[in-house]
Amino acid sequence: MHAGSQGAGWDGSRTASSLILVGGGGDLSMRMLLPSLYLLEADGLLPDALPILAIGRDPDAEGSFRQRVQAGVERALGGKPDEEIWRRFLARLSYIATDATSGEALARLRPAAGERPVVYLAVSPDLYGSICMALEAAGLAGRDSRLALEKPLGRDLASCEAINEAVGAVYAERQVFRVDHYLGKDTVQNLLALRFGNALFEPLWNRLSIDHVQITVAETEGVGERWPYYDRYGALRDMVQNHILQLLCLIAMEPPAEFTPEAVRDQKVKVLRSLRPLEPQEAARGQYVSGALDGANAPAYADERGSPSGTETYVALTARIDNWRWSGVPFYLRTGKRLPERRTEIVVQFRPVPHALFSGELEPNQLVISLQPSEEISLRLMHKAPGLARDGMQVHGLPLRLASASGGRRRIAYERLLLDLIKGDPTLFVRRDEIQAAWRWVDGITQGWEPGSAPDSYAAGTWGPQNASEMIDRDGRRWRD
Repeated sequence: MHAGSQGAGWDGSRTASSLILVGGGGDLSMRMLLPSLYLLEADGLLPDALPILAIGRDPDAEGSFRQRVQAGVERALGGKPDEEIWRRFLARLSYIATDATSGEALARLRPAAGERPVVYLAVSPDLYGSICMALEAAGLAGRDSRLALEKPLGRDLASCEAINEAVGAVYAERQVFRVDHYLGKDTVQNLLALRFGNALFEPLWNRLSIDHVQITVAETEGVGERWPYYDRYGALRDMVQNHILQLLCLIAMEPPAEFTPEAVRDQKVKVLRSLRPLEPQEAARGQYVSGALDGANAPAYADERGSPSGTETYVALTARIDNWRWSGVPFYLRTGKRLPERRTEIVVQFRPVPHALFSGELEPNQLVISLQPSEEISLRLMHKAPGLARDGMQVHGLPLRLASASGGRRRIAYERLLLDLIKGDPTLFVRRDEIQAAWRWVDGITQGWEPGSAPDSYAAGTWGPQNASEMIDRDGRRWRD
């Protein structure tokens, strides 16, 4: 479909009449949102004549706005944009310097916004309530409008609910789209296809066949200049409460009766509500100190911050789901900064065969779903070792690649989310009761930490503190490092 033509799949009663980016000159917009919109334009996936209104507070930014957008697009493409596509994209794009907390100021957007504006708040959540009131006063929050909210939505259940209440005073829940960009990744969405589109796995997807599951989000970079934000949230709130728990839900959820937004999200909420409160020995946390990483010295978190802090940069948890499918199957979750490699993966470890018939290293089957740096799914199977042996047939493990990223460029996760937001499809967005259940479980973890206690230390370039290894060792298992 050529950009600028109204393609199949667009419901005129749901499709946005405009996209308003509040914080349109900010870092998220320049790195992710505007490059994603350009790429949707390039693929002909934006609806006819959809204006993109970028809202910022700095009147001096207007002159350099398009140059900054082009720089962001070039980073995403790894080169110059196509001249014709760029021209079409610029025809949609406007920068408006105004105060988004003023209804009077926002009212000037109404002629361009149309009857079904979608507003994306790429600003601090502290401003969400006042911006929503201004949108209502400006006549931009009607029943056919939509609102997208970026994380973090609070730092605990109470602050999250305060934000939800402020937003809910203006927008109905059906109009609110809470963003978790992990849900826009192709490999994350492929979890649903893998589980519910194949007869091979679902009969084995339970406590009888699966020994345990590991979910790892490892990062090599440190906190650096982001420490004022990070110091307020830490690894648990920044990564586990949203991204990792979303992955857990997709792995553990029951099959929905139909592939509709509410049916899918209902099953995810059931998983979160079934999470057992953690025991103290089921949680480990750490903070990186200086160490060697990629052949260079990496500074400690305290040095980056300029003073000591009790914020964790690493957390490992043993999650247990109290339902019939998963009773007795631990889910080991971990995330950290300054780890030896950048890796996001889910490991489904199957139980060993009940009786060993062959010589050699007989390993249990293992399904590895990699999200980054590469996107692929592989299944480790036992295979006859080539050649002859005196003691009979020997076997060893070999990975069978099930899927990898499709040909062509790797999409930015925000492309899928922005497209669904414009269309009005909430399947890949987080519902209010879903985020409530996640915060309730995470609050139980933080409340279980001894007041004033400090996280254990681990050297940059290692796989976290010793207590994380001890946590999984107690169960007779080990991390896939």
